[in-house]
Amino acid sequence: MSIAGLGTVGCGLLRLLQDDRRLGRQGVGFEVTGVSARNRNAERAVPVEQYRWFDDPVEMARDANADVFVELMGGADGPAYDAVKAALEAGKAVVTANKALIALHGGELARIAEANGAALRYEAAVGAGTPVIRGLRDGLAACSVETIAGILNGTCNFILSEMGSTGAPFADVLAEAQRLGYAEADPSFDVGGIDAAHKLAILATLAFDSEVSLDDIETTGIEAVTSQDLEEARRLGMGVKLLATATIVGERMALRVCPALIAETSPLARAQGPENVFIIDADSVGRVGFTGPGAGDMATAAAVAADLVTVAKGATGPVFASPAERLQSLDASGAADLVNAYYLRIPLHDEPGALASVATTLGEHGVSVERVSQRAEEDGTVSLVITTHPCRAATFAKARSALSEARPVAGAFSAFPIADASYF
Repeated sequence: MSIAGLGTVGCGLLRLLQDDRRLGRQGVGFEVTGVSARNRNAERAVPVEQYRWFDDPVEMARDANADVFVELMGGADGPAYDAVKAALEAGKAVVTANKALIALHGGELARIAEANGAALRYEAAVGAGTPVIRGLRDGLAACSVETIAGILNGTCNFILSEMGSTGAPFADVLAEAQRLGYAEADPSFDVGGIDAAHKLAILATLAFDSEVSLDDIETTGIEAVTSQDLEEARRLGMGVKLLATATIVGERMALRVCPALIAETSPLARAQGPENVFIIDADSVGRVGFTGPGAGDMATAAAVAADLVTVAKGATGPVFASPAERLQSLDASGAADLVNAYYLRIPLHDEPGALASVATTLGEHGVSVERVSQRAEEDGTVSLVITTHPCRAATFAKARSALSEARPVAGAFSAFPIADASYF
């Protein structure tokens, strides 16, 4: 086998492979025939001098001395895509932790793999050490999945938890997350919800036998969540999380990643730091859940190693739950018909009739108010907090757009769905 990418996960995998006690009980063995990374001379936690070095990962992917290619470089395109494609075309098994690669090119790569009789495994791409991919593809193989809900991004989890416990603003907590190594120097993929959307695309493809594009997923990040929102949610007995959901509405997919209020009693709300939580509803078995570390070098390396064991034991079957040629292209417009209650926190000019104006605007667009509270702010505005009765997402979107132009509204406001407490 050869390994492309020698960052924390790649070095963690080498440590696992060098410990015979861990994998020996599986009755399989591995020999590393080559390694590749961007910088040959970088300092690493594991020495790599004893392995054959390749400057070009594509050349290594084609090398006849290795029958398995492990891709840990990251990135949806460029060397990662080229090397994985080359390995599959050569009939080699591929193991990857690259969520972006599978989310954006999974269908194409699955067709190449299956045409060449090659395994393509990606357990570590979603949930790191939490075996949700295996659970969906194999454990629920005889079931029809109806809904997936999950907390899929540890960076957002850390930020929202810290904001809630300290009252610090988003920017300050993000800087702390970067200092601690929980967030990248460019955190936009995490805080913008893109990382979670990549993972949801993979899960939905497995669950619904449909190729999923990122354009199919309604995606909103956590940048607009404030410490005031977290405090108001706590008063309502809820927490705020970046929630990813995939469900079928009629014959259409509804795919959404966005901040949402979730009852504090839900396992989704209790997820902290890098922990990932998945709730899956399927016919025959009902509800199943997966909880575990969604990040970390050794947790991710352990998932990669588990895929290697599966390959060594003769992995068979399609890349996703169904053969690639049977993947559909389901209509992904169902998100507009999702029904939720909503939370609003609106800054208002402190003037007569302001509250009535907001309530009238909502009512005119078919949104019914359930609960209202207001607090005076130091800047002379009034912070109006509203929860609504359940309504269609499309209905709420029109009301929200109208509110942004309402005269009493003093600036940007918060608007998040409330997850159904009886469900989650």
